[in-house]
Amino acid sequence: MALDGLVIHSLAYELSTKLVGGKVDKIHQPENDELVLHIRNNKENFKLVLSSSASNPRVYIANDYKKENPIKAPMFCMLFRKYIQGGIVTGISQVDFERIIKISVESFDELKEKTTKDIYIEIMGRHSNIILTQNNKIIDSIKRIPPSISRVRQLLPNMTYELPPAQDKINPVKGASIKSFINTLREFDGPIYKGIYAKFLGISPSVAKEICYRSNLNPNDKAEDKTRDELSVLYKVFSDLFTKIKNDKYDPCIAIDENIDKVIDFSCIDLSFLIGSKFIKNDSISQIIEDYYKTKDFKDRVHQKTSDLRKSISIKLDRLYHKQKKIEKELRDADNADEFKIKGELLTSYIYMIEKGMESVEVADFYDENYSNIIIPLNKNLTPSENAQKYFKKYSKLKTAKIELTSQITICNEEIEYLENIMLGIENCENLDELADIKDELIRLGYAKAPYRYKAKKDIDLTTKPNQFTSSDGFTILVGKNNKQNDYLTLRIADPEDIWMHTKNIPGSHVIVKCAGKEVPDETLYEAAMLAAFYSKGRMSSQVPVDYTMKKHVKKPSGSKPGMVIYETNSTIYVTPTEEIVVKLKK
Repeated sequence: MALDGLVIHSLAYELSTKLVGGKVDKIHQPENDELVLHIRNNKENFKLVLSSSASNPRVYIANDYKKENPIKAPMFCMLFRKYIQGGIVTGISQVDFERIIKISVESFDELKEKTTKDIYIEIMGRHSNIILTQNNKIIDSIKRIPPSISRVRQLLPNMTYELPPAQDKINPVKGASIKSFINTLREFDGPIYKGIYAKFLGISPSVAKEICYRSNLNPNDKAEDKTRDELSVLYKVFSDLFTKIKNDKYDPCIAIDENIDKVIDFSCIDLSFLIGSKFIKNDSISQIIEDYYKTKDFKDRVHQKTSDLRKSISIKLDRLYHKQKKIEKELRDADNADEFKIKGELLTSYIYMIEKGMESVEVADFYDENYSNIIIPLNKNLTPSENAQKYFKKYSKLKTAKIELTSQITICNEEIEYLENIMLGIENCENLDELADIKDELIRLGYAKAPYRYKAKKDIDLTTKPNQFTSSDGFTILVGKNNKQNDYLTLRIADPEDIWMHTKNIPGSHVIVKCAGKEVPDETLYEAAMLAAFYSKGRMSSQVPVDYTMKKHVKKPSGSKPGMVIYETNSTIYVTPTEEIVVKLKK
C-alpha cells in the first residue's frame, strides 16, 4: 500500500520529536529522485531519507541505508547544500492531513541573515516531488513541472508555491457528526469500505477494511442496507480511531504472510483484519517503512538501472527468434531435397518427351509405388537437359545447405538460451553486486559496451553467494542465481557424486544436492526439483520438467558460454513450483 494520511500523520509526529532543533550536517543525493539529509540532534545522528520515486515515494529515518553517493553531486543536491546545509530544523508537520510533509529549516543566506526555507515532500505516486521554497517562492524542485507537462499546476523556480488541488473529501481528524457520517456513507453507491476511503481524507483501503472489521461489518456490504445502530457502531470505531490519531497514539506494525515470507501491508494502526498474518510491531513508524520498502525499492531500482540493458537484450532476442524461424523454414525445405533429385531423374528419363518452350510436363513417377503421374514445372527458356540439371543443382545446394543450417540453428538456439538465462539472472538479482557480475559478463562477451576505465573481473572471482536451502531430510541444496554462480556451483563446488539438476529445455538455475555419495531420498529430490523449477523461466507454469543426474555426467564444452553445460544419463521429474515450499526450505 502507499503511505496514507494516517501514516504521514504518525511520521510527521515522529520526525518532529526526533529532528526539530537538529542541525543539517550533510546532504547527499544517491538517486535522481532521492535525497538523504544527515541531521545531528541531542547528540544523535539521523539519516532522513526523502524519496519522490514514482513507484515507492516515502520519507523516513533510516537505520540501514547503504546506497553509494555519486562522485559528482547532482545540481539539486548542490542547491540543497547551498540553502539548507548547516541550518537548524525548526518544524516538521503534515499539511491538512494530506500526503504532504513540510520541513522548515532556518539557515543563513548570502547576506549572513537568518531565513527560513521550507521543504515540501509530496507523496503522490508518480506525481511525487520534493520542493524547496522560501517565502512561498519555489527555489527548485527535484522534478520540474513545466506547462507542457501540466497546465493545472507548474513547479518551476521563482514561481509561487501552491498546494496540489484539494480533494473533495472530509478531514476525519477535524471530526464529523454521526448524522453526517451516516448520511455520507449511505449516499455512496458501493461497498462500505470503499465509501469510507472515497469520502474521508487520508484513509487507505486497508484502514477502511480495518474499521469495518472492528465494527463486525462485512466491508463489501452497502451502507444503505445497514441499520442505524450498525452504522452507529461503525461511527464509534471510526471516531475512536481518529481521536487516538489526533492525540498521537499509534501502533505501527507490519503484516507478513508467513507461507511465502513476504510483507503484505503496514500501517500506524493494528491491522487485525489480516487474519492469519504474522505481525511485527515497532514503536518507530520509520523502521516499519524502511522494512516494508527495502526489498520493493531495490527491485524497482534494479528494474530502472537495467532498463537499457534489458531493452538491448530483448532486441537481440527478437532478432534471434526471427533468425531461428527463418533457418527452421530453410531446414524444412532442405528436408525435401530428395523431391528435386527425383524430378531431375524423371526429366532425364523422359527427356525425349520434352521440348524447349514447354512450361511443364506430366510423366509417370516410377519412384511411386502406385506409378501415378506427376506434373513437373519447367523453365520454357531452358533446354530439356538444362531443366534437368537445374533440379539436380537445387538438390545439391539443399543437401549442402542442410549441413550449414544445422550448424547455424545450433548456434542460434545456444545464443537464445544464453540471453534468456541472462534475463532470468537479472530478475533473480538480490543485490547490486550480482547485477555487476551480469554486466561484467556481458561486457566480456561483447554484448554490452565497457564504461570508461573499465577493469574486468577475473572469471574465478565470486563476489556473491548462491542461494542455500535445507531439504526436509537435512540435505544441503545450492541454487545459482546467475551464470557465474551456476558455473561456480557445477564446476567447483559440486562433487562427482552430488546430484545436479536443471529444468529441461527451459532457462533456469543450476541446482546441486550435496549428498557426499549418500542415497538421496525421493522427498529431497522432489524439493530440489521444486527449487530448480521455481528459479527458472517456468516459475509460473505447472508440471515443469526437471532433469537430474550425478554431477560427474555433466560436462562444460570447451569455448561454451558461461552457464552452458551438457549432460547425459539423466532422469526427469515433473513438479509444479510453489513459493510456500521454497520459503519453508529457505528457513
